[in-house]
Amino acid sequence: TRHMPAQVHLFPCLKDNYGVLLHDPQSGATAAIDAPEAAAVEAALKATGWKLTDILVTHHHADHTGGIEELKAKYKCRVVAPAKEAAKIPGVDETVAQGDSVSVGKLAGTVLDTPGHTLGHITYWFPQDHLAFVGDTMFSIGCGRVIEGTPEMMWNSLKKLRDLPNETLVYCGHEYTAANIRFALSIDQENPVLDARAAQVEQLLEEGEPTIPVTIGDEKLANPFLRADVPDLAVDIGMAGKPAAEVFAEIRGRKDRF
Repeated sequence: TRHMPAQVHLFPCLKDNYGVLLHDPQSGATAAIDAPEAAAVEAALKATGWKLTDILVTHHHADHTGGIEELKAKYKCRVVAPAKEAAKIPGVDETVAQGDSVSVGKLAGTVLDTPGHTLGHITYWFPQDHLAFVGDTMFSIGCGRVIEGTPEMMWNSLKKLRDLPNETLVYCGHEYTAANIRFALSIDQENPVLDARAAQVEQLLEEGEPTIPVTIGDEKLANPFLRADVPDLAVDIGMAGKPAAEVFAEIRGRKDRF
């Protein structure tokens, strides 16, 4: 049978989180990527007419797991979670790690370990559909805070995401793009791709539109956190010739203080 493309429904929830529904039109299966809050997920299901069959959890933070118990009680959906964090996540049915397969109906996904923000954080990549659900590892023009891991761990995770095909659409956990751009412009001042993205984001937000998804190809050129091994950027921040992981740590530190 011919592959029927995935359908994705993005919706805001909590303060600045994004919820996402991933739907397989062939089987009718629908996964929520994380469950920030039950009510917002239910409203999205109502709006789309889809039936919740799965919840794919990226990491254990409460703003990604808060709705799981209520949704599972109501829909009897399967909860898939990172093996390294399953103990901190309610209602887990199945645990996954690097290289494991996850299916949503006929949609075939692969798990990538992307630690740093948390130690067990994972990404769900659906190669045939050119989709990556990256949680809080990467944001448009940004990356997650290094809370549990080390800068080196986070840099390696970001490189893993950067290596995905250019056309991969990235769905992240928060709408942080405008703030990320303000910071990026402070350290990467002569980047026409970043300037163009800044103008585009300003327009999207003015129109009340989300700034994601965004492609890996575009992020590679404009996201300073994916450019820690670009010599010019290292020079610009006074880190010429330093290892990329150290350059990344410096950029992340500056963002934390910005």
